[in-house]
Amino acid sequence: MNNAIDTEGTVSGSSIVVVGAQLGDEGKGKIVDFLAEGVDIVVRYNGGCNAGHTVKVGNKTFKFHLIPSGVIQEKIAVIGNGVVIDPKVLVGEIETLKSEGIQLNLLISHRAHVTMPYHRVFDEGKEKKRGGEKIGTTGKGIGPTYADKMKRTESITILDLVSEQFSKKLSKVLELKVSELLEFKLIKNKDGLENYKQKIIEEYSSYAEKIKEFVSDTSLFLNKSLDEGKIVLFEGAQGTLLDVDHGTYPFVTSSNATAGGACTGTGVGPKRINRIIGVVKAYTTRVGSGPFPTESTDKTGYFLRERGGEYGTTTGRPRRCGWLDTVILKYAKRINSLDELALTKLDVLSGMRKLKICTAYELNGKVINEFPASIEELEKCKPLYVELDGWEELERNEWKEIARKGFEALPKNVKTYVNKIKEIIKIPITIISIGPSREETIIWKN
Repeated sequence: MNNAIDTEGTVSGSSIVVVGAQLGDEGKGKIVDFLAEGVDIVVRYNGGCNAGHTVKVGNKTFKFHLIPSGVIQEKIAVIGNGVVIDPKVLVGEIETLKSEGIQLNLLISHRAHVTMPYHRVFDEGKEKKRGGEKIGTTGKGIGPTYADKMKRTESITILDLVSEQFSKKLSKVLELKVSELLEFKLIKNKDGLENYKQKIIEEYSSYAEKIKEFVSDTSLFLNKSLDEGKIVLFEGAQGTLLDVDHGTYPFVTSSNATAGGACTGTGVGPKRINRIIGVVKAYTTRVGSGPFPTESTDKTGYFLRERGGEYGTTTGRPRRCGWLDTVILKYAKRINSLDELALTKLDVLSGMRKLKICTAYELNGKVINEFPASIEELEKCKPLYVELDGWEELERNEWKEIARKGFEALPKNVKTYVNKIKEIIKIPITIISIGPSREETIIWKN
């Protein structure tokens, strides 16, 4: 079997997708950064600046919203066509990386669509109007940007932004949006449209100047690179249950966060994908609204949130926390064709006397093993658990020593917990993260 990593952490196979197997925030940023050392190119394929990946290197912590995490390793970083780009955020990230002395090898798809200033206003305004039925949007304008992309006539692409036709294209788009601009008080009347347009052009033209050197046909570049034997790592944002097609709709993101999005979001065909790694946190978290069968609102949830630092990278919102849900993981395995798992934040569970793993749900008196599509049914599901013994608190230096020695150095009850997950999901767990730094990572060929 062509495994993505060997016992030394070396990547094999020409293309690997790293995808969130839960509800986002699984720790994909660290896993991508860890694997990036052995690849040539790292590609972001979906989402926008609503996503946040945190990477810790030495004493520095980097937070990314658009640029792939692998850029810290000074690999070629590609932002694919499936990403929607807020140029203000992108320029900020570029300038931050340059100020840190990181050599930036960045390519941006000319087919990617642009988040405009009115998208953020529409996003926040529509969420506010939903009242008690909020879907939990970050308010970054991502949903409205994707909605305009699908309308086909009301979107601006990166190619439009950096072309001489930007002003003309923007005029056409704004003409179609007059009613929304009036509704959200971005203009007082239609006569104010020209002034509003000029403000956008002034701001966004400056961004265009700063990013146009990076804009290219990234699909062509990626396919040529694969032809040349380069190793490409595809980095997903959000997680399986936030996928617009396969997630807990409508409490989802607006893009394909599953592994299939790596193909549509980059212009690389499915036959070119060799391995798919699902990243799973040792417990479950969710940001925003939506059903969450294993959520713990008592001291367990509080413990996990505070110990795990479970606050959104992008918004700072506290994450809802609960026990590991393997019904979700089995669903993610099927939807993504997962080959292996990367298990993160195992160290967070230290000091808990008892641990629970959800293995099935009870719905209306019946046991169900498959994840339901109906939100109404999911909200009624009661988790069925197996209980395992926890383990004693370990100091940070103890975790680092364990990582140096490998899987067998883990305490007995830690190994039992990991093996139970593997037994239920029935796929290998090849990477185990026991801390935020690269060094606190175990490669396990089981």
